[in-house]
Amino acid sequence: MTINASRTRNLAILAVISGELCFALMGAIIKYVSPDLSNELIVFYRNFFALLMLAPLIALKDGVAGFRTQNPHFHLIRGTFGVAAMACFFYILGQMQFTEAILLKLTTPFFIPLAAYLWLREPSSRQTLFAIFVGFIGVICILDPRTRGFSALDLVAIGLAGSILAALAKTTIRRMSVEEPSLRIVFYFSLVATLLSFPFAWANWQVLSLQQVTLLVLLAVVATVGQLLITAAYRRAPAGKIGQYAYTSLIFSSLMGWYFWEEALTVSIVLGCLFIVGAGILNLKSK
Repeated sequence: MTINASRTRNLAILAVISGELCFALMGAIIKYVSPDLSNELIVFYRNFFALLMLAPLIALKDGVAGFRTQNPHFHLIRGTFGVAAMACFFYILGQMQFTEAILLKLTTPFFIPLAAYLWLREPSSRQTLFAIFVGFIGVICILDPRTRGFSALDLVAIGLAGSILAALAKTTIRRMSVEEPSLRIVFYFSLVATLLSFPFAWANWQVLSLQQVTLLVLLAVVATVGQLLITAAYRRAPAGKIGQYAYTSLIFSSLMGWYFWEEALTVSIVLGCLFIVGAGILNLKSK
C-alpha cells in the first residue's frame, strides 16, 4: 500500500470513528425523546431539519449546479434503504436498553463486505475477514447471552433488518462515489427520507414543545455531521476495509448508557470493547 493510499484509508477510518461518536449522541437524544414522540415523527423531523441545513450550504457553495446529479436512481435507492434502516433503528432505541440497541446496529459491518462483493465485486482479504470475526466476538462478549437477553425476538429481527438495510445503503454510497460529492449525497438522502417519511409522520402528527423542537434540531445537527463524515469515509475507502470501525460507537454508547441510564459497565462489556479495538488495529495493518 502506498503512502497516499495509507493516508487516505487512515483519514477514512478517523471519519468513521468521529461519525460514530455523532451517531451515539444521536441515539442518546432519540432515547430521551422517544417516550413522548412517535417513531414516525422522530424520523421525519430528523431528516426535515437536516434538509433545511443542507440546502443553504449547497446553494452557498456551488449554487444551482450543486444540486445537479447524474445518479437520481442511486439516490432514490440509497434514500429508501437508509430511511427504512433509520426507522428500524430509531424504533428499537425507544424499546430496548440503549447499549443493546447499539449492539444490534453494530451488526451492519458484518453485512457490508457481502453487499460490497455481490454488488461492487470488492474483495476482502482474509485478514479483513478475520478482523470482522474478532469484532463479532467482541459484540458477543458485550451481549453476554448467558446473563443478558433482548426483551423480545421481534425487536431483534427489526434490528437485524435495519442493519441489512443500512449495509445496502452504505454500499450504494460507494457505488456512486466517483461522481457525487459527500454533501450532495447526504442532501439527496435527506430529501428522499423526508418525502418518504412525511405520510407516516402526518398520520401521527402532534404539536411540539420548545424543548422537543430544540432536541430534534440538535438531533438533526449531530446526525447530519455524522452522516457527512461516514459518507466521506465510504467515498474514499472500500466498504469492507472500514466498516468494522463502526464498532467504536459501542464504546461511546456503553459510556452513555452507564452515565444517563445507569446501565452496568460490566467486565463483559470491557472485554468486548478490547476485542473490537483489537479488530480495528488488526484491520489497519492488513494490506
